[in-house]
Amino acid sequence: MDEQLDGLYVGCHLSVSNGYEAMGTAALGLGATTFAFFTRNPRGGGARPVDKQDMASLRQLLDDHHFGKLVAHAPYTMNLCSSKPETVSFARRSMAEDLERLELLPGNYYNFHPGSHVKQGADEGIRLICEGLNEVLVPGQATNVLLETMAGKGSEVGRSFEELAQIMDGVKHDELMGVCLDTCHVWDAGYDIREGLDDVLDEFDRVVGIERLSALHLNDSKNPRGSHKDRHERLGEGTLGIDVFAQIVNHPKLRHLPMVLETPQDLDGYGREITLLRSLADTEQVR
Repeated sequence: MDEQLDGLYVGCHLSVSNGYEAMGTAALGLGATTFAFFTRNPRGGGARPVDKQDMASLRQLLDDHHFGKLVAHAPYTMNLCSSKPETVSFARRSMAEDLERLELLPGNYYNFHPGSHVKQGADEGIRLICEGLNEVLVPGQATNVLLETMAGKGSEVGRSFEELAQIMDGVKHDELMGVCLDTCHVWDAGYDIREGLDDVLDEFDRVVGIERLSALHLNDSKNPRGSHKDRHERLGEGTLGIDVFAQIVNHPKLRHLPMVLETPQDLDGYGREITLLRSLADTEQVR
């Protein structure tokens, strides 16, 4: 879409394997106006070589077609609060390198899972996360770093708004920090966004601050509320149901945020879900 007639920035997770401009072209083909991509191998640590021209071509495409902010995603193997020093060192090094690369795509987001404290306790996990962020964040950088809300499986940090707020409080340059709210994760963590979306957002505002909410991952859930399982489902086919996504795309506090699908789909399926989300929007309300 060349014009944001419905006021929505919706998209999905795309592969960077064919390059940056190719991701933008793929997004256009799906009707997307934002997207997410892994900054490096999500299950490993390797990153593709920097291609400044390719990244510049993507920037031009994004400008030409009025995209919203992108939501780059750190690898799953990155754990800032691991009990293993070598894992913490890898996480800090990877984050610093990723943020440096993203200066070539300025003005976007870098989203990461806060990590798992691995029996050290949440307070120690939060201390390590803050220590890592304070090491890598650079005043004036063009990328804001987003903490993702987590489902709370195992020893995950970020299972509650209070834990996210604790991390924010410990970061020196907190002006560079925000939150990506994952609908499956908050539901699995126990927040009733299906029957009480406004109440959950009010709680987020009270604990974290609604101005910190920067992006959304839109996923249904395979499990009941409070299960702490983190199993994504296609929109409308899980325990959240389609109505909550209609609420989200029309909500005055949410409708202008970048919304990224991480549902178990292929590209054609993502295209259908992007079309579905746009069909749920009241264009007169969101314009």
